[in-house]
Amino acid sequence: MTRLTVELGARSYPILIGEGLLDELGAHVAPLLKRPRTMIVTDTHVADAYLAKVGAALGAEGISFSSLVLPAGEATKSWEGLARLTEWLIGEGVERSDHVIALGGGVIGDLVGFACSIVKRGCAFIQVPTTLLAQVDSSVGGKTAINVPAGKNLIGAFHQPALVVIDPTTLSTLPRRELGAGYAEVVKYGLIDDADFFAWCEANGAALLAGDTAARAYAIAHSVAAKARIVAADERETQDIRALLNLGHSFGHALEAETGYSARLLHGEAVAAGMVLAHRFSAAKGLSSAADAERVRAHLASVDLPHSLASAGINTGGAALAAHMAHDKKVRGGKLPLILTRGIGRSFVTDEYGLDSVAEFLDGQAA
Repeated sequence: MTRLTVELGARSYPILIGEGLLDELGAHVAPLLKRPRTMIVTDTHVADAYLAKVGAALGAEGISFSSLVLPAGEATKSWEGLARLTEWLIGEGVERSDHVIALGGGVIGDLVGFACSIVKRGCAFIQVPTTLLAQVDSSVGGKTAINVPAGKNLIGAFHQPALVVIDPTTLSTLPRRELGAGYAEVVKYGLIDDADFFAWCEANGAALLAGDTAARAYAIAHSVAAKARIVAADERETQDIRALLNLGHSFGHALEAETGYSARLLHGEAVAAGMVLAHRFSAAKGLSSAADAERVRAHLASVDLPHSLASAGINTGGAALAAHMAHDKKVRGGKLPLILTRGIGRSFVTDEYGLDSVAEFLDGQAA
């Protein structure tokens, strides 16, 4: 088992990574509980695969639980989903000292984290991510939110978990498309500030997606360590350090909005296309080379991830996509900071380019 820590002073918390940890979950949860009871929130897909296993692990430590199974999919991360969850927690008699378990992917983790940030003015929660995307990204760092028609993650709060437990064996039941969507977030860490890790992805990404357990373990540990380091340096994204984790997201969120946050385009798929667009925009502005942008596109294409507007199923004009970006939660003083690049592993934040410039660029990417 690998143990990492998100260093946030009194709010620091451990991240445990290891095969078989679901079977040991009760032993890791028990020391946190004020009473031997917890609540599990999951979705229909994950419940079928892992709810009984998790329940047995808790029972082995004398921990009772109740569970709420929500519909799988991005639509659950909504006002309606939040209302259903918060009312259920209150009905279950949740106390501020309780620890609610989020068992699932990014949708469940984000929704449970946000609910726990507001129920009784804040109760604790534990992240047990079961998708690659959640394991390497969304389960760590305390960003919680729901989506609204105007945009993704616009209603939310920073609320750190008390514990993150990652069992890579859950990836064995993940559909290939979901696995690929998570892999986009792995690649992101190389493109932000670690060119050597991007080269590792080029050499090992296909094997990781094909089931290489050693490659998966390395990618998860490396990505989580990078995320923990960045969060510790800039928890609330006030210094443009944590903002780098949004590489590809401003473009990607616009693509998700255009597809109605539906299964047409998964979050990680949108991020993949968004990272290519960020590198191409950087090249178009003379910040980096076209060769680097092509290298990013080629790798993502080689693992069957969207790598252009067309491959993401987007045929909308640049003005419409830029209009979605105008609602981005990072807008400051009417300007949208973009995460651009001076080359692979050399990302930075800038608000130098207006959305009109972005719209014109996107019009040229339609082909």
